[in-house]
Amino acid sequence: MNPAPPKPLVYIISAPSGSGKSTLVKELLKSVHDLDFSISYTTRPPRGSEENGKQYYFVSRSEFEAMIRQGEFLEHAEVFGNYYGTARRFLREAERRGHDLLLDIDVQGAAQIQQKVPHATSIFILPPDRRTLEERLRKRSEDHEDVIQRRLITASREIQNYGRYNYILVNDRLPESIAMLRAIVCAERLLRGDQPRAGSFAETLALADRCRLANVGERLKPILASFESAVQSGAG
Repeated sequence: MNPAPPKPLVYIISAPSGSGKSTLVKELLKSVHDLDFSISYTTRPPRGSEENGKQYYFVSRSEFEAMIRQGEFLEHAEVFGNYYGTARRFLREAERRGHDLLLDIDVQGAAQIQQKVPHATSIFILPPDRRTLEERLRKRSEDHEDVIQRRLITASREIQNYGRYNYILVNDRLPESIAMLRAIVCAERLLRGDQPRAGSFAETLALADRCRLANVGERLKPILASFESAVQSGAG
């Protein structure tokens, strides 16, 4: 009789809109094996070239609310007037395949997952400062000015939750950020003991440790200050 596969590691990734999270997740999934990505359900309409079942599962509000009543979500939240949620089935499917699971969710959803899956590894991605975040939001050219300002206000609130996460990754230089995110995922697997500790074991752990909450205090101070000063001056 074959032994049951280990319980999947669950990775939570959260970030303010415009922090580059989607790019980091895309690159991570290219380089890490046996890692499933949970595609969220949403009631918002598709944007641009988005396709159902690729970026999101797009459903009506009534369909989403029926799924809530039936207990089909691990977490769900209403953001900017639209529902977003993570279906339980993704965790079951990852466990059946012996894979780990990556969740791309906001701070509301992360808090729900952390209650239901207390062993989950949580990663918060930050921009290097508020000005950079605003520039990134404008370059996307997806939103009107009022939406950009609303996203900046939301970002200022969201980053106050950074202390609830295991790891903090400042997305300043993309190649370095990709390497750090991969190191975090691989380090957690190594610590679980289901991968051989090859020669790069210590290097992977050291790189991941740079992002641990306890080790990023000094790096965070100017980032948090940039958001706080904007709020105090009345900007987004």
